[in-house]
Amino acid sequence: MKQRFITGLLFIVFILAGCRGEIPEPEIFSAAIWNVQNLFDGLDNGNEYADFSEAGGWNREKYAARITAISQAIMGMADGPPPDLIGFSEIENLAVLEDLATALSKYGYYWIAFANIPGAPVGIGAISRHPIMDIRAHSITIENESAPRPTLELRIEAQGEPMVFLLCHWKSKTGGEDATTAQRRASARIVQRRFLELIEDEINTPVIVMGDLNENHDEFYRRKIFSALLPDDPDAAALVSQSHGFNRTQDFLVLSGKKPPRPNYFPDDLHVFYSPWLEDISEDYSRRNPGSYFFRDNWETIDHFLLSASLFTGSGWNYSNSRVLDNPPFTNSRATPNRYNPQSGVGLSDHLPLLLYLEFN
Repeated sequence: MKQRFITGLLFIVFILAGCRGEIPEPEIFSAAIWNVQNLFDGLDNGNEYADFSEAGGWNREKYAARITAISQAIMGMADGPPPDLIGFSEIENLAVLEDLATALSKYGYYWIAFANIPGAPVGIGAISRHPIMDIRAHSITIENESAPRPTLELRIEAQGEPMVFLLCHWKSKTGGEDATTAQRRASARIVQRRFLELIEDEINTPVIVMGDLNENHDEFYRRKIFSALLPDDPDAAALVSQSHGFNRTQDFLVLSGKKPPRPNYFPDDLHVFYSPWLEDISEDYSRRNPGSYFFRDNWETIDHFLLSASLFTGSGWNYSNSRVLDNPPFTNSRATPNRYNPQSGVGLSDHLPLLLYLEFN
């Protein structure tokens, strides 16, 4: 199978820095991820979905109202200032991120990054209150088929310590769950390969995978297939061993609820990521949430923060806690995501945001 990895070549990638007021170095660093459900601007360029075109009734007024609603929701995400870093999925272009940063200008989101495959309707992006020291975009082509979206790498520095965030939006299950699994596994291969490159040179630098991965943390149990996200489970390890064995660059990520995450059933040299979805319920049952996405009357856990073992060392940046924002305005009267309706202009998004807190020791 012919594979070709691409870094920062096929994608539109920008980073902007403006004059910046003094933002104190935080002892708590907060990050959020939010799939904002097709945040298109009000201009037609021919790539929009039908509901977000001029012919479909979309216009600048609806777009401006949506920017206002989303920015106001972001202001209420946390008890104090909004998150230090926010990663978005389903953003049309860089200008949309600029408009969000402008609406939130008093909080100092001066660093902006965006990546997309040219011609695709939506991409991924982030706004940050702290300097983005480096930025890259990664993709993979397997036998002339590319992963549908890039992985956006952001290096943030706070308290003089670097952190690397890998922002993703993996292929959805539209077109069939089994038929699209290979594309999500291709995206997992991108993350795995880049992660191994990073820790080879700087093993203590925290790495956080974040975004809409379009697979549940328990996808293996739900569908009993070789999914892109696998639990540290004897049945999952046996399936991998029997199907194609283990090698350095796997096309899956292994998840654990242990702190620090270490493999129990997979080979000792395979790196495992901590998933807050797998936190021991006994720690605090009140914090447990059934999911971040509600589809066909079922909750799904397709939005993720996945944390490397270096966030559990007791020094530098360490994992503190995380939560799903399952309250208004993110939820509706049925306590499900407050889905946006482009015809009426009512709602926010069909995904709930996730918040992550890191503490500096």
